Amino acid sequence: MSVSPVFEEPAWPADAVEVGRILGAWGIKGWVRVQPFSSDPQALFSSKRWFAKGPEGVPGPALAWPSLLKVREAREQGDSIVAGLQDVDDRNAAEALKGVRLFVSRQSFPTAPTDEYYWVDLIGLNVVNTEGQTLGVVHGLLDSGAQSVMQVRDPASPDAERLVPFVAPIVVDVSLERRQVTVDWGLDY
Repeated sequence: MSVSPVFEEPAWPADAVEVGRILGAWGIKGWVRVQPFSSDPQALFSSKRWFAKGPEGVPGPALAWPSLLKVREAREQGDSIVAGLQDVDDRNAAEALKGVRLFVSRQSFPTAPTDEYYWVDLIGLNVVNTEGQTLGVVHGLLDSGAQSVMQVRDPASPDAERLVPFVAPIVVDVSLERRQVTVDWGLDY
């Protein structure tokens, strides 16, 4: 009597961060083209295991897409990434992954240079000014082209938002350990 192997889903990392989306097939040998969510896509290159979820808002079974994609090879191609994935051997298989959202464990990100931070690490930090007044919590960040801008919300007034440039003259200190950003920014700005 033979027993079929039981497929075991890989454990989803607790610190998973969405880093890109599959745009479709690239070539005829099963490669995919990926839109990275960062201008520096090193998080995609830092892991050979991409966790996957189907496109948002698309009905269908949860298992229509594999939850783990093993990367054989990946490289930059223009403003996107192209990758060869294990068990994706032809254009049809690659095209079936169109829209799949890609996640990697935050632990697999490369170490950021001194005084540089991943946006995902800043979200949720308390923001205080140099006078010790609380401005709110980093809710998100925007890329204005010239600089990044923190979206800061006061939990007491979640509809109100402050936009604080994330630049050296304004950002005095970032402490991931204390979960705090200190800025030279007034309450009335």
